Amino acid sequence: MLYRIMRSFLFKMNPEKAHDLSIKQLKLTHGTVLDLFYRQKVQQRPVQVMGLTFPNSLGLAAGLDKNAECIDAFGAMGFGHIEVGTVTPVGQPGNPSPRLFRVLEGEGIINRMGFNNDGVDNLIENVKSSNFKGVIGINIGKNINTPVEQGKEDYIICMEKVYPHAGYIAVNISSPNTPGLRSLQYGEALDDLLSSLKERQQALAKKHEKYVPIALKVAPDLSDEEIESIAQSLLKYKIDGLIATNTTLDREIIKGMSHASEAGGLSGRPVQSKSTAVIAKFSEHLKGEIPIIGVGGIDSVIAAKEKIAAGASLVQIYSGFIYQGPPLVKNIVNHI
Repeated sequence: MLYRIMRSFLFKMNPEKAHDLSIKQLKLTHGTVLDLFYRQKVQQRPVQVMGLTFPNSLGLAAGLDKNAECIDAFGAMGFGHIEVGTVTPVGQPGNPSPRLFRVLEGEGIINRMGFNNDGVDNLIENVKSSNFKGVIGINIGKNINTPVEQGKEDYIICMEKVYPHAGYIAVNISSPNTPGLRSLQYGEALDDLLSSLKERQQALAKKHEKYVPIALKVAPDLSDEEIESIAQSLLKYKIDGLIATNTTLDREIIKGMSHASEAGGLSGRPVQSKSTAVIAKFSEHLKGEIPIIGVGGIDSVIAAKEKIAAGASLVQIYSGFIYQGPPLVKNIVNHI
C-alpha cells in the first residue's frame, strides 16, 4: 500500500528524475527511522552459486544503482545480492535526455542511458563503505569513446580495480545503447575478450589470494546458433557464470503502446518470455557446468520460478521492482 502511494507520486514525474529522487531519498533515509518504509525481514534461504554463498536466490539487477550509492538500503529490502554498475573506467554522462521511458500498458521500460556513471574509482569507494552482508556484484563496461576494437582494455582496467572489492564481476557486452558493444558477443572478438579476462582473473586471484568469479551478461536478441556459439566459448574459457538476459531491441510485443518507437533497450514484462526462452536454450548447451543468473521481466513469484525451471540458479529484478516496489522482493524470496 505504501509503495503504491509513493509510485503514484513518482509516476507523475519524468522517469529519470523519479529515479534520481528515489536514489537520493534512499541514501538519506537508510539508517534512520524512515527506513522502516522499506526495511523488511525475509526468510534465509542460502544458495551456493559460482563458489559463493548467497543469502537467497534474488538479486537486484545492474542499472538501478549504477554508482553503488544505495547498497545498504537495497540490502534492507531483502535482496540476497546486489549488482551495481554498469561502471566504466572514466565517468561519463551517457546519452542525451530524454533517455528513459515507461511503457505503462505493458509494465515495461525503455532506456537508452548509455552507461552514465561516475567512474570506477567512485564506485569502489561506495562499495567499500557498504555494510551489506549479501553478495555484491560489480558490472563493468567500456567507455563510449573507446573504440570497440580496444574495448577489451577498458574491461581489464575495470576488472583490476574492482577485483578486491567484488563478490563477482559481471561483464556487460550486451547493452544496446553503446554503439558496437554487442559485436563483442560473437566469434573471435568474444574469444579474445574471454581469454584475456580469464588470464587476468588467474593473475589477480594469485595476487589477492582471492578468487572472484566472472559472469558474462548477454542479450536476449540471439539466434539459436549464436547461443550455441557463446555457450561453447563460455565452456572453453571456463567462465564462472552467465547472466541472461539484458534488454531487447524487439518491439513487436509492445506495438501500438506508449513510447514503443523510442530507441533503446526494452525491459520488464514484455521481455519476460523471450528471456526465459534464451535461458532454456543456454541451459541445454551448458548442461549445468556453468550457472545461469536469470533476469528479464520477473514481476511475480511465478515468473521467478519459470526462470529457475528454465535453468537459472539465481534471479534478478529491475523493472518489476520499479512497478511493484519492495513487496515484490519479500514475496519472491519467501516463495521460491
